[in-house]
Amino acid sequence: MQMSHALPHGFLFLLFPLLFISFLWFILVWRCKRTDRTHAGLPLPPGSMGWPCVGETLQLYSQDPNIFFASKQKRYGEIFKTHLLGCPCVMLASPEAARFVLVTQSHLFKPTYPRSKEQMIGPRALFFHQGDYHARLRKLVQGSLLPEAIRGLIPDIEATVISMLDSWNGSLVTTFHAMKRLSFDVGIITIFGRQMEARCKEELKRNYIAVDKGYNSFPTRLPGTPYSKAVAARKRLSEILSRIMKERREKGSEEKDLLGCFISATDEKGEHLSDDQIADNVIGVLFAAQDTTASVLTWVLKYLHDNPKLLEVVKVLFLGASSVLRNSCLVDLRCRPCFDDNDCNGPSQAEQMAIYEANGCGDRPLSWSQTRSMPLTHRVILETLRMASIISFTFREAVADVEYKGYVIPKGWKVMPLFRNIHHSPEFFQDPKNFDPSRFMTSPKPNTFLPFGNGVHACPGNELAKLEMLILVHHLVTKYRWEIVGTQDEIEYAPFPVPKRGLPAKFSRISSSDDLQRPKQS
Repeated sequence: MQMSHALPHGFLFLLFPLLFISFLWFILVWRCKRTDRTHAGLPLPPGSMGWPCVGETLQLYSQDPNIFFASKQKRYGEIFKTHLLGCPCVMLASPEAARFVLVTQSHLFKPTYPRSKEQMIGPRALFFHQGDYHARLRKLVQGSLLPEAIRGLIPDIEATVISMLDSWNGSLVTTFHAMKRLSFDVGIITIFGRQMEARCKEELKRNYIAVDKGYNSFPTRLPGTPYSKAVAARKRLSEILSRIMKERREKGSEEKDLLGCFISATDEKGEHLSDDQIADNVIGVLFAAQDTTASVLTWVLKYLHDNPKLLEVVKVLFLGASSVLRNSCLVDLRCRPCFDDNDCNGPSQAEQMAIYEANGCGDRPLSWSQTRSMPLTHRVILETLRMASIISFTFREAVADVEYKGYVIPKGWKVMPLFRNIHHSPEFFQDPKNFDPSRFMTSPKPNTFLPFGNGVHACPGNELAKLEMLILVHHLVTKYRWEIVGTQDEIEYAPFPVPKRGLPAKFSRISSSDDLQRPKQS
């Protein structure tokens, strides 16, 4: 009997994909070696490009991304290459490198986002652009979010916070989701003012939530998928915003909120922004404000819960008990005895300690000056921003071959300054894994603390975000106690780092008979 030399079908089924992958790998290696010889013969940074097509994406998403980046930095140094999400990338993990990309040579690196995300927010949003258009829009947004502009928002933000906390009383709350609702409501107040009808607000919220759910989903237009639902909801959002703008123009009202600034603004030729430009930037501001602020607020609650002595000091400062603080042997943030006005909290401590009682034990609203007199709470927020590092890195793309420290960053490659690596480096922050707000009693070294980015694309809403946090913490610690339910130390990424399951917690209002659990004088 003659033997057949035909290959089994199963073998052929495996052979062709293997040949295809080998071909792609050859092309990738050839391109990398070719790139190695560009730009006056400078080499690429050290590192690994991983597997064909997928690069090192699987390694990144199969573990804590912080471990991935930290291990790379330990092996290769402060600059290294990798291949993520189909793109060759250069990672930069030093303050000098972050400043190089974001400030001194920012013209060589343009902002970049996946196309699906850019289309979802709107391609005319300011953070997708550089040059004159970006500068014009940033001036409008920043002008509406400067301290002198947002001080008038305190009563509305405070009312929103109080209403939310009242709804939590006696309930089990998924903290992160609740904070997202709070941040959305504050964003609506900032953009549209206090006059928005409840029906219109609900319509905006419903469609925005659908866009939010699809934003980080797989970008397929198949009917019924989160992404396809988000695309439809995004279209409806544009229609709603166009209707709101039309009504404002017909009324001839000149509101001082962000939408009013967009509508009335003209360029040097006297031309107004189009409805599409305004809609993209309104949605962009909502996206920029919501998840990041909500994540930080969630971590603030967790860190205060995990540090009861710190929580008690923050509470006493709000309650206005100066003699109690001296005599109860409460500790400052390094667990040192605190007996002198100039020791723990500086000259503004006396103002801070009087806030609660000055307002009739919560009967009167906060003032702008009181939000400026919360030094300890402000340091708690700064340390939370450092520890959590909600924005772990930012994306840029080289617009030309760029030389940096003897290496070439090729044109078209993604460039990622690693904020978290800088924030967690013992070189810049002593004991970086320890939650220690007192480290911010002195300013960090330049370019080592970048929670809001840096340069012309730094977050223009950072003052609003901090104001929202200060108001929430004030009412939370003076009126409520809370207990975290379930696992406390695990983290999930969605896409920002938040405690597992959004930090479920049970909240209860402190009764007057508890006297807010003040320490008794000795």
